Amino acid sequence: MKHTIVVFGFILIVTVVTISGCMPGNSDFGASHPAGFFTGIWHGWIAPISLIAGLFNPAVRVYEVYNTGWWYDFGFYIALVGGFGGLSFIRKKNT
Repeated sequence: MKHTIVVFGFILIVTVVTISGCMPGNSDFGASHPAGFFTGIWHGWIAPISLIAGLFNPAVRVYEVYNTGWWYDFGFYIALVGGFGGLSFIRKKNT
């Protein structure tokens, strides 16, 4: 049982560190190299984590300021709606 907790903790720490390197506002993007559609999808998926991280680090944002415009927005919103709206299909219905 303890082995499972250690493995789960290790996987959780590695995941959080990996995700934190890809958050919006970390200066990977600028006016000459804006974030695109697939980056918008990624930022939409990790938006809740970015929101929490932004409370502790003001440089981390939920949304990348330097983006390609409509395509980034489209990817961001698709990920938000698909990732979190789709959870309602998984839940059991209490009847």
